[in-house]
Amino acid sequence: MKLYIKYMVSRRCKMKVEEELNKLKLHHGMIDLGEVELRETLTSEQRNQLQNALLKSGLELMDDKKAILIEKVKTVIIDMIHHMDEFPKVKNSEYISKKLDYDYGYIATIFSEVKGTTIEQYIIANKIERVKELLLYDELTLSQIAHQLNYSSVAHLSSQFKKVTGLTPRFFKQLKDKRRFTLESL
Repeated sequence: MKLYIKYMVSRRCKMKVEEELNKLKLHHGMIDLGEVELRETLTSEQRNQLQNALLKSGLELMDDKKAILIEKVKTVIIDMIHHMDEFPKVKNSEYISKKLDYDYGYIATIFSEVKGTTIEQYIIANKIERVKELLLYDELTLSQIAHQLNYSSVAHLSSQFKKVTGLTPRFFKQLKDKRRFTLESL
């Protein structure tokens, strides 16, 4: 039996879900971002107990097919941007469609209907968050970050970063350095 879980986007979430399943003595197989394979069928009481336990952690069991598809799309995007060593060298639409085995037009329509934003805007928002994270780590140059996230150029990354955040990547990095200096001076 497969369960779909909303807001499950990190390894920490996977560990929390596994912990809750173990507390309820539910036997499981694969636990992946957004989904869990159970080896048994849940009773309604077990489902309610699991739902309540997950809600306390900010997670939620899903039943609606559209919601499940949206979470799968979000999981693919988050995995693609935040957890892969290298960004896929194909179009985002092609990658998502292939991963989910759905027509991209259908996926995009459902996503826009439910989320009120396009998949592309969601990807951009996640890429900018990843850029911020990489800038804060201070291990890669802006050129390396642009390459890693499949931007056509540093100028394209910088333009998109400024459009979303209102700051240039350099200014964002300087803010981090100023904050660090302030903390060190205490």
